[in-house]
Amino acid sequence: MTPYSPPLRDITFVLRELAGLDEIAGLPGFEDATSDVVQSVLDEAGRIASQVLAPLNQTGDQQGIRRENGTVKTPDGWRQAYRTLTEGNWIGLSCPQEFGGMGLPGVVDAAVSEMWQAANMAFSLCPMLTQGAINAIRTCGDEALQAKYLPRLVSGEWAGTMNLSEAAAGSDLGAIRTKAVRKDGHYLVSGQKIFITYGDHDLTENIIHLVLARTPDAPVGVKGISLFAVPKMLIGDDGKTIRRNDVQCLSLEHKLGIHASPTAVLSFGEKEGAIGFLIGDENRGLEYMFVMMNHARLNVGLQGLAIAERAYQQARAYAQERIQGRPIGCSAPSAIVDHPDVRRMLMGMKAEIEAMRALAYLAAAALDRAQAHPLPAERDAAKRYAELLNPIVKGWCTERGFEIASTGVQIHGGTGYIESTGAAQHLRDARITTIYEGTTGIQANDLINRKILKDGGLTLDRSLDDAGKTARELAQHDDPILQDIGNALNRAVGDAHRASRWLQDVAAEDPRQAAAAGVPLLLLLGTVLGGHEMARAARLAVIRAAETDTDQGFYRTKLKTAWHYAEAILPRSSGLLGTIIRGSRTVMVLDREEL
Repeated sequence: MTPYSPPLRDITFVLRELAGLDEIAGLPGFEDATSDVVQSVLDEAGRIASQVLAPLNQTGDQQGIRRENGTVKTPDGWRQAYRTLTEGNWIGLSCPQEFGGMGLPGVVDAAVSEMWQAANMAFSLCPMLTQGAINAIRTCGDEALQAKYLPRLVSGEWAGTMNLSEAAAGSDLGAIRTKAVRKDGHYLVSGQKIFITYGDHDLTENIIHLVLARTPDAPVGVKGISLFAVPKMLIGDDGKTIRRNDVQCLSLEHKLGIHASPTAVLSFGEKEGAIGFLIGDENRGLEYMFVMMNHARLNVGLQGLAIAERAYQQARAYAQERIQGRPIGCSAPSAIVDHPDVRRMLMGMKAEIEAMRALAYLAAAALDRAQAHPLPAERDAAKRYAELLNPIVKGWCTERGFEIASTGVQIHGGTGYIESTGAAQHLRDARITTIYEGTTGIQANDLINRKILKDGGLTLDRSLDDAGKTARELAQHDDPILQDIGNALNRAVGDAHRASRWLQDVAAEDPRQAAAAGVPLLLLLGTVLGGHEMARAARLAVIRAAETDTDQGFYRTKLKTAWHYAEAILPRSSGLLGTIIRGSRTVMVLDREEL
């Protein structure tokens, strides 16, 4: 497997030039995010990614996890790597300082997460879920619960999990059967949960499980779900461990990918009942869990980006070394990178990765503004923009990440199908990203119903209008490449506007047709909004190249890559528009018996 090299130059460009890190650093609470601090954080995070986490990726996949005497054991080197994170307070990077965190913006944490997920996705799932649990308890828990759990979660001494799915209730959370009965100031939780990532492991002494369950008098459906903190180990008021809670790991799943990440079946309350503590109010659990879930969805989108970057680096290195045939225009056998078709694949991978990175970081930056901007109107606008981007980033980045990982195997040819090269692992690991934390179809339903239709397409129209303005400005630019980019973006924005209007017209008449068009619409919007960020990047590259003699190579490459995105990727919008408007009519034409 090719060593991982953190793309720090592009990460820094996107953070500062596109996501507006300098502006975010000026918001209340983010004052410590100075240029020097952020650069030091990125440099060190990149070092950990390349030197600590990446070397464990393939060995962890090969060794996997195991159960010994009722204890889940992570692969060799995992515990030492986790200690590196806790010693550097990395899990608390974006957590408030009052609980022991660094208090840095979430967009910086997103950049760190990308590097760590690219280096070792299976490992990085653990700190990712702990951060989600921190967000949920911090946002929805009372002061006593926060004081008890947050400092040790933020430090990484303890880990956190998210417990939603059950055997009879996968994505349909209204069907969950786990129970929670009040007793002596707490609750006794009983039931089984499946697909619990890092549901048990040996990285931390304690795991705080956030569990959805029903109280006996709860309303039916999703309105009757409550959220509970159920620790693996019970802790006294003095902070010392009392005993193990009634929580057991029944089994671990054998999976297609992320072999080193324990995916557990957990049983709560087989004996006396698992002691749990209510988070917030009863019957608002789904609302609270979405705090954690939305954090996870953004980070899974980052996983799609990360796996794509890792697969690209591997494919690029192989293509530059593998001598095969005599490419057109070459007088002698040459590396396959000189074959036009291999170059086509690599250019597509690189261009989409840069667009994915920009859109994902933009979503993280919007969350920072929604949290910290002093003006309520600005916070509200940022919140609505972040909510619009969340399902797009999760769905589009993971779908493209899987395709890019598949392209990586294709560039390797037959050797890519052999596990020893490592290309196949990226493909296997990427497959889950389009499924967990809500499939792409679920993201599309969220995008259509809770985002676009809920506000009459207002937030989306504003985003597309901004893209259209950029397109028109570039189309009038003196630089011919920027003109090409502007014209291509203008056509794609028109396709997106038309798709949005069609959706709003058809949804009231035929909701099934609107639902059938959901995933193509999500992919269209990801393609177009990602193209807008590439257009912005191209314009900035021209400006920065004229301002300085340094980094000329980076800016030239950025402009060319954006040009390729505009000419080769953005035209997909036309085909997706046809699939949305015409293809959605034929999705349901067959009876079930005819399928």
